[in-house]
Amino acid sequence: MKDDRPISVSVIRRLPRYYRFLGELLEKGVTRISSKELSSLMKITASQIRQDLNCFGGFGQQGYGYQVEILHKEIGEILGLSNEIPAILVGAGNLGKAVAPQLYSKKRGFHLIGAFDIDRRLVGTTLRKSDVAIYHIDDLEEFCEKHKPLAAIVCVPKSSAAQLADRLVNAGIRGFWNFSSYDFPYHYDNIATVNVHLGDSIMTLSYLMTHMDDKGKQPTTLR
Repeated sequence: MKDDRPISVSVIRRLPRYYRFLGELLEKGVTRISSKELSSLMKITASQIRQDLNCFGGFGQQGYGYQVEILHKEIGEILGLSNEIPAILVGAGNLGKAVAPQLYSKKRGFHLIGAFDIDRRLVGTTLRKSDVAIYHIDDLEEFCEKHKPLAAIVCVPKSSAAQLADRLVNAGIRGFWNFSSYDFPYHYDNIATVNVHLGDSIMTLSYLMTHMDDKGKQPTTLR
């Protein structure tokens, strides 16, 4: 039975892990799996798995488990991976070039249609292993007016992101994958943002290693 309560952020964050693990099982030819077996692979409890999936209808059968292919497909649909939301990359430097392939190498729900940078030497070139053209940042509004992108991958310095936020929202951007270390203001209505703070991640690793015991058994892997 579907749980009609609002979906928590923690459940949403686990959905891509379910999708990834189920995809790996498909590649190995696994057709059916129990919540207990899946919990052993993912290192979360079977109860948590059942609770998470019940948010969307459950999908499993008691005593039978889950059909891997069907569950993989259903979670992909929940995540919207068959969408091709038009997206732009803002910041085509080393970080941007490293991140961009995540959008055009696999079905991830987005279609990268353009990239922007302040460096005029990059203008007129394309992102590596793609036909995605790089434009100057001065052409942002004109491009958005013509091509109507809805999402932006932001890979610019924090100071530049603060200046770009209003420009991007006013140009019609409604979702941000943000690597700039600038927390986009929350006063925008109907804007979805995922902030990726690389500095926070490395400090978390520092904590885990600092608090290991002599045998290295203190946590663990954060997923």
